[in-house]
Amino acid sequence: MYSKYAWEKYDDKSVIFDFAEGYKKFLTFGKTERLVVKESAALALEHGFKNLDAVTSLKPGDKVFVTNRGKNIALFVIGSEPLSNGLNILGAHIDSPRIDIKQNPLYEATNFALLDTHYYGGIKKYQWVTIPLALIGVVCKKDGTTVDINIGDNENDPVLGISDLLIHLSADQLQKKAANVIEGENLDLTIGSIPLKGEEKEPVKANILKLLKEKYDIEEEDFLSAELEIVPQGESKDYGLDRSMVAGYGHDDRCCAYTSLKAILDLNEVPARTACTILVDKEEVGSIGATGAQSRFFENIIAKLLVLENKSSVLDLALRETLTNSNMLSSDVSAGVDPLFLGVNELKNSAYLGKGIVFNKYTGSRGKAGCNDANPEFIAKLRKVLDDNNINYQTSELGRVDQGGGGTIAYILANLNMNVIDAGIAVLNMHAPMEIVSKVDLYEAYLAYSQFIKSIK
Repeated sequence: MYSKYAWEKYDDKSVIFDFAEGYKKFLTFGKTERLVVKESAALALEHGFKNLDAVTSLKPGDKVFVTNRGKNIALFVIGSEPLSNGLNILGAHIDSPRIDIKQNPLYEATNFALLDTHYYGGIKKYQWVTIPLALIGVVCKKDGTTVDINIGDNENDPVLGISDLLIHLSADQLQKKAANVIEGENLDLTIGSIPLKGEEKEPVKANILKLLKEKYDIEEEDFLSAELEIVPQGESKDYGLDRSMVAGYGHDDRCCAYTSLKAILDLNEVPARTACTILVDKEEVGSIGATGAQSRFFENIIAKLLVLENKSSVLDLALRETLTNSNMLSSDVSAGVDPLFLGVNELKNSAYLGKGIVFNKYTGSRGKAGCNDANPEFIAKLRKVLDDNNINYQTSELGRVDQGGGGTIAYILANLNMNVIDAGIAVLNMHAPMEIVSKVDLYEAYLAYSQFIKSIK
């Protein structure tokens, strides 16, 4: 069903609202990549998946998962056909724009203790000041232990924040361009103001170190091997008087991650082709590194599956043929049309909240630079499956041709010679601390992903 209002086909909307409740809990908990992987692995075990490291052979219907460095997870339901016939893959990223803590962050200035930061991904810096923030992540100590940190999102926790200049003294600041109203080096996190009694040099910093030692048993030098992320504090919420939408941090791209995850967790039949959901890190900074989509992690896991299936060493050609025969939905969000900013869109080729899953044949910018341009033969197969199952979908581009642009992980997997197209959910306020999605789009995406892993040949 192309470009029809998705809400209209549901007389009983309770299934949509019930589905959104699970998503809200997932989004509230999973504010970092590590937490998303932790929750996804727990859900996988609850749904009968086994850790691939404990498996010595594979047969049709087996459900397995594997994690990578705490920030990737891949789940598989083994199909009745040989792996070499190809997989149906749902791929989403689980990192979101945020602010990170530097390696030497802690300092004192004018009786405040602060943490020095470096923002991650594309953000409007002015959106991150004067809002309640949380500090979440891990500190890895030299003795091999890892300390989990969550300050701000637990019950009765204090919140943290980044200050801004008061309006009374902002005459010069307000003359700056929006990109420079808040400088990157001024996105420092305020974490305390009480001095440690008897400490003459940096007493407020000394008091913070004392608190960190008492609660977490960490020293200042342990920041050198820490991964601490500053994220918006608080729960995801219903949005709108009709509760038709969800407001929260990290919809990009955890709304697609959740629906892709649910699609494979709920797959209770043996598919013809092996089904896969893979959740990756680092998309917001180019998909690079050991946990990004450009890592060899995915190829290595497919090679291992081939070995377990055939009980013999895998030939490089078999791996390449498996990837070539595979299909993938790059499950990533699209920019939803905002009624207050219509000028940036070409409206008949744009995504609208409430009209179902969004397909982007290509992303990139201007002259399609950096895009994956999906093959029309593949798109035709998708259209048939969705139409046959009464699932709402729409197509979109990312704004007017010369307005800007962006990219996803689609081109990376397409470089392995498989069919790939971007397919996700329309978002308002993308990359802001509070983003908006439609509940019906979440549910339609889940239905689309479920049919894709079962039906596409």
